[in-house]
Amino acid sequence: MPAHALVPDDVRVFERGWLSSNNILLCSDTGAALVDSGYVSHAPQTLALIASALGTRSLDVLVNTHLHSDHCGGNAGLQGHYPALRTLIPPGHAEQVRQWDAEALSYGPTGQSCSPFRFDGVLAPGSSLRLGLRDWQVHAAPGHDPHSVILFEPEHRMLISADALWENGFGVVFPEIEGEDAFDEVAATLDLIESLQPRTVIPGHGSVFHQVDTALDVARQRLRQFIADPRRHARHAAKVLMKFKLLELQQVALDDFQRWIGQTSYFSILHRAHFKTQDFRLWIEELLQELVRVGAARIDNQTLFNQ
Repeated sequence: MPAHALVPDDVRVFERGWLSSNNILLCSDTGAALVDSGYVSHAPQTLALIASALGTRSLDVLVNTHLHSDHCGGNAGLQGHYPALRTLIPPGHAEQVRQWDAEALSYGPTGQSCSPFRFDGVLAPGSSLRLGLRDWQVHAAPGHDPHSVILFEPEHRMLISADALWENGFGVVFPEIEGEDAFDEVAATLDLIESLQPRTVIPGHGSVFHQVDTALDVARQRLRQFIADPRRHARHAAKVLMKFKLLELQQVALDDFQRWIGQTSYFSILHRAHFKTQDFRLWIEELLQELVRVGAARIDNQTLFNQ
C-alpha cells in the first residue's frame, strides 16, 4: 500500500533509497516542516522533491531526528535555499555542531560525508512542538544513536521512528564507539515505542507500516541475536559501513576502497575489539567476499560495484 494511503493528507512521506533517510514533509496551508534531509550527495534531489511538493508555500522548519550523515546531509543545501529556515536538532551534539567537530559527530570514524550546517534550537525530550497542522511529542530514543529522538503524534497515533524501528529491524548499533550500554538502550527504546501504542510508523528507511507488533518482535529477535554474539554484530556493522559507502560511490577501484577502509578508524576499532587474532587485510577481504556472495556487491577487473 502506498505511503499516502497510510497517513493523513497533510503528511507527505518521500521514501528514499537506503543511502538517504526518508523525508517527512508536514504541511500546513501556508508552509511546512521537514523531518530529516537525506544524504549530502542527494541534496539537489531532496531540494527538488521539497520544492515540487510545496509549490508557493515556504519551508519553515527543518527537524533532524539524529545527526547521522544520511539524515542531515541535506541540511546545508536546504538552509542555502531557504535562508529563513529554522533548524532543530537533538541536544546531545549541539556543541559539536556549533564547533563543527566531524570526529565527535562520527563522520570521521565512520568515513562518511556531511556538509557543515547551522542550527537554531534543540529538540528537548519531553517537549511538544507544532509541525505542520499537528502537535508532535519529542521522545528520547537512544541506541542506534545515543542522542536520537522520535516524534509521536497522539491523535492519529503516528510515530516518526527514525532508525529506532524499521519494519524489518533497526539501525546498526555502534557500541564500540557509543559504549556497551547501546544494546540496553535499543531494548529500552523498543519498550518505549510499544508503550506509545502507535498505529502507524514512518521509519527512517523503508516503507510506512501498520504491523507494529510484528516489527517489534522482529527487532527484539535481532537484538537478542546481536547480544548473544557480539562478533556477529561487529561483522554486520562493518559490512553496513562498507555497503553504505558503496551506495554513495556506486563503483570504485578496489585498491581505493581498501584505502578508504584503512583510513576509516571504526574498522580498526572493530578489528581490535573482536578480531585482533586475524590479519586485518584478510578480515576485510572476507567481509568484501560476503557482500559479493549475498549479491550486495560485485568485483570485476579490480573494481568494486554496488549491486
